[in-house]
Amino acid sequence: MNHLTLKIVEVIKKSNPEQTHPIEIMHYALSIILNTLLIIITSLCIGGLTGQLKETFLALFSFILLRMSSGGVHLKTARACNIVSIFICSLIPHITYLIHNQFIWINLFSLLVMILCAPNPDANAQIPKEWYLGLKIISIILVSLNFWIHSSVIGLAFLVQSFTVIIPLQRRPIK
Repeated sequence: MNHLTLKIVEVIKKSNPEQTHPIEIMHYALSIILNTLLIIITSLCIGGLTGQLKETFLALFSFILLRMSSGGVHLKTARACNIVSIFICSLIPHITYLIHNQFIWINLFSLLVMILCAPNPDANAQIPKEWYLGLKIISIILVSLNFWIHSSVIGLAFLVQSFTVIIPLQRRPIK
């Protein structure tokens, strides 16, 4: 993926060298876009092949939406992120039957994590501290909505995302 991204960026730079950003910046941005598309397209293809297209879309959408507001840790490489994300988003629709009796506890756990730890933005994120309370409230509202929607797919997606928020097992320092 890295090689493809670099080739695309080089073509863009050659076509308009004066009005484009440096290659490194374009490479970084395009790699995020292409890796995200790879995760979404591959997960949806797996969901379609296994008859779980709607549920896979719901898992992806729920995970991404909560991740945007709550943050969370990142894996060390894009390849690891791609593999784990595809695996999780493709697996969630197939294991929801396992949690029907634990639905309320899973939602409560996710809600507690959002109350105590969200947001936990990436170190590279340029999110102003003034936005943290709003992001926390959005995260809490998203998880709380699932008590009304009562979706096992959303519950599992939120549970997985909650683990990425607490994995460092420490709260971010408040300055």
